[in-house]
Amino acid sequence: MAMVHVGIDVSKDRLDVHVLPDGLAFAVARDGAGLASLIERLLPLSPHLVAVEATGGFETVVAATLAEAGLPLVVVNPAQVRHYAQALGRRAKTDPIDAAMIARFVEATQPEVRALPDAATRLLSDLVARRRQIIEMIVSEKNRQHRTTVPRIAKSIARLIKALEKELVEIDGEVDTAVRGSPVWRAREDLLASVPGVGALTARTLIAEMPELGTLDAKRIASLAGLPPYTRQSGRWIGKAMIGGGRKTVRSALFLAALVACRHNPVLKLFRDRLVAAGKPKMVAVIAAARKLLTILNAMLRDEKPWQSA
Repeated sequence: MAMVHVGIDVSKDRLDVHVLPDGLAFAVARDGAGLASLIERLLPLSPHLVAVEATGGFETVVAATLAEAGLPLVVVNPAQVRHYAQALGRRAKTDPIDAAMIARFVEATQPEVRALPDAATRLLSDLVARRRQIIEMIVSEKNRQHRTTVPRIAKSIARLIKALEKELVEIDGEVDTAVRGSPVWRAREDLLASVPGVGALTARTLIAEMPELGTLDAKRIASLAGLPPYTRQSGRWIGKAMIGGGRKTVRSALFLAALVACRHNPVLKLFRDRLVAAGKPKMVAVIAAARKLLTILNAMLRDEKPWQSA
């Protein structure tokens, strides 16, 4: 019996569904009644995989509902699905076509099913993301403040910066309360922050954005962060290896932590210096240090042991 794969395209008002291999296609409203109808129709099919695209927030309730119903859910990257469609020569793009492409993509690639973060972890992730957005807004306003010569505009910018900084303090307080109020998160933060170069912000970003840390092997956890280099070669041409993909926020946090660790962490400093002495560019050495740092943090959480320099 052929395995059943389901692709779901999520839009603001409805869900387009495509089922393989029989080609069944239907749509339901993106509300409580529609989700209940969707679950009722999918459960008897016993699907091998049910996939939805990450669509900037619209998929959150849908994914949570499917997971709670016990369906094998995967959330896929829309860029990967689109590249897959382009590779097949499918240029047309409608919601039903997208649902079919999602189903074909997961049927071909068989992505791994991962448990969704619980409500508390999702809240912490949202708070960390909001903190990052506020900091970006503060930086933008300060850049405008340096460029303006109009007193009225300068006063407006100053008021907005003050309001944003006040909101940042409140967000930091909520993040601190969430992390320190959970014995599990508090223990994880203390373990992560015991590494020289890893501060509270990096630790909390990892807790919020990478709950798999400590449960996967080194290669898979590095892949989630987009840190392993991939080869670029064609015939005799060999390009520079690049990194990319994965979770950008985690990768950025680890890169900044690695910059600090390469100065103050004896293990990573020695690792980075050896690479530079071997002729590696300094940026490549720091990225390699970030990957090694992630491997160390992953092992520490797995073994529940704090940092030991030796």
